[in-house]
Amino acid sequence: MPPHLGDSHRRFLQSMMSNSVMDEQQARLYTSQCVPDKLDDFIETINSKLQPMFMQIRKGMSEDNGQQYYALVNMAETDVTRMSSDYADNELELFRKTMDLIVSSENGKVSSTDVLNVADTLTIKKLKKSEAEQVLNRLVQDKWLNEKRGEFSLSIKCIIEMEPYIRRMYEDQLKMCHICHNVAFQCQICDSPTCGIKIHNPCVARYFKGRVEPRCPACDEFWPYEIPGN
Repeated sequence: MPPHLGDSHRRFLQSMMSNSVMDEQQARLYTSQCVPDKLDDFIETINSKLQPMFMQIRKGMSEDNGQQYYALVNMAETDVTRMSSDYADNELELFRKTMDLIVSSENGKVSSTDVLNVADTLTIKKLKKSEAEQVLNRLVQDKWLNEKRGEFSLSIKCIIEMEPYIRRMYEDQLKMCHICHNVAFQCQICDSPTCGIKIHNPCVARYFKGRVEPRCPACDEFWPYEIPGN
């Protein structure tokens, strides 16, 4: 017999549809009365009902704070075209070029100056600097990008929803975290020429927590970077 959706499931799904992304702490508020400490089972019950509609609630880790988040994903649309109802073609081209810059960067971030410079190279229709700034502000408001101190990075919503597209489009450029084995944009890289593994910043903080002399988990060379939180 298929699992039954209770009131808590429906409230959770309504909130996901309104907010599109939710952190784990918020999600647990919906499960505390019906299935304590069984959030994954709670989500799976909802997903079993969403499957025929090609929808799914997926989980991912924020590269900014290491927290787990949930996003409602349309499985039928796995690339940037899912945004076509909200953005013009040249605005989507700007977003794609912003993603190009972020993925190819060493630290998973790109300066606003670099993004604004590519606005003049769009093939569909060029954007003025002021127009490009407005598009970037909307992308931040709609939770596709994060902006901090004049730098843009991919939001957790973008990483979860766009992961199939990102893996397909940037297969040869992607960095994978040695600890959690997920795609890593903001990460530290072992500087040993024979190693070069990548670790998410939050995974670095957890793995090396309290270690006086951190060493690479792959080659055992000294890890020379600052450990977040230590």
